[in-house]
Amino acid sequence: METLLVFLALLGVTSTQQLFVGDQVLRVSARNEEQISLLGVLGEQEELQVDFWRHPNSPGHPVDLRVPFLTLQGVKKFLDFHNFSYSIMIEDVQELLDEEKESMRRSRRIKRSSRTFDFASYHTIDEIYDWMDVLVEDHPSLVSKIQIGQSYENRPLYVLKFSTGGRNRPAIWLDTGIHAREWITHATGVWTANKIASEYGQDPSVTAILDSMDIFLEIVTNPDGFAFTHSSNRLWRKTRSKYSGNLCVGVDPNRNWDAGFGEAGASSSSCSETYHGPYANSEPEVKSIVDFVQSHGNIKAFVSIHSYSQLLLYPYGYTYTAVPDQQELHEVSAKAVAALSSLYGTQYKYGSIITTIYRASGGTIDWTYNQGIKYSFTFELRDTGRYGFLLPAKQIVPTAEETWLALKVIMEHARDNLY
Repeated sequence: METLLVFLALLGVTSTQQLFVGDQVLRVSARNEEQISLLGVLGEQEELQVDFWRHPNSPGHPVDLRVPFLTLQGVKKFLDFHNFSYSIMIEDVQELLDEEKESMRRSRRIKRSSRTFDFASYHTIDEIYDWMDVLVEDHPSLVSKIQIGQSYENRPLYVLKFSTGGRNRPAIWLDTGIHAREWITHATGVWTANKIASEYGQDPSVTAILDSMDIFLEIVTNPDGFAFTHSSNRLWRKTRSKYSGNLCVGVDPNRNWDAGFGEAGASSSSCSETYHGPYANSEPEVKSIVDFVQSHGNIKAFVSIHSYSQLLLYPYGYTYTAVPDQQELHEVSAKAVAALSSLYGTQYKYGSIITTIYRASGGTIDWTYNQGIKYSFTFELRDTGRYGFLLPAKQIVPTAEETWLALKVIMEHARDNLY
């Protein structure tokens, strides 16, 4: 045991960090509804600890699942027995995690000042919060930091406000990191905050937006979960709340909103990655945004940024009923995706949540749309599965750059079409 601990220490791994040595991510193709159901059965076998990175949807849509090394052969036998076609997307999850950790170490070795923050690296919650203070100090007439609440574990829920003055102006909301393991979203949020601050007075589009509207940006929307991905389990998705009678910790904060809450597309099992929680808005991370949106009353666009799959989505996720503004939202999505792909050729699909990926109840933008925020969108950033939630740091800046072009299309449309 002592030898093992020394070995782990040399690797820079504490005894509290979960390892994923030998875990693989498999991409499974389901040919028919029967195979979709079988994948659902596979996911319900808690002893197998299968972690769906892309959930079963409908035949023809790829399903990605991380399988622990200890159950890998059993899962593959299940897939073979039922004649599934599958391939290995990630051979060893821990290898990617080790590369990611080494990249962060290299970044930290560079002495940072307010001018040398490394936007091409992943960062901890403390590093992000410290940088937010620096951004406010550097742009005091444009940027402020507000606290809209506290997380379950009493971490502050900070939002950056970009404003040129005025009271209760029309506003745009952006959030990243509501799912803890989607690190590319936090990194994109940091880059985007810096871009907004530095482009005001330089970019006519950004200047025109901020001369008439405010922008609110919550970079770390699920701080407890995000901190946990750094300290204990890199692939943690949910919040860290605990409820009496629940076997497992945490709630999926993107199934916790009061929009089709508890319907199909979310789980009632506390151990599921898509557990909807005991009741709508049970999570303080969600409730704080709900209260902010309702008290503000003049938010015109709401964009929640996730990863991965390269999608731009609009409501609904919990019902096949088309939203009244579907044609306009579809046209805006088409323009935004075209702008995004113009930079590096990255291909995105777009459409309503339920028709483009899967049924999902209790989702963020379904709730915001039902609150009257017409321009409600969700991004699923890079990639399409080669790295999944473990996107290499070298892709951070390109991802943020292309996403920015799409965000500008949405923000400009909201500015020009106030309602």
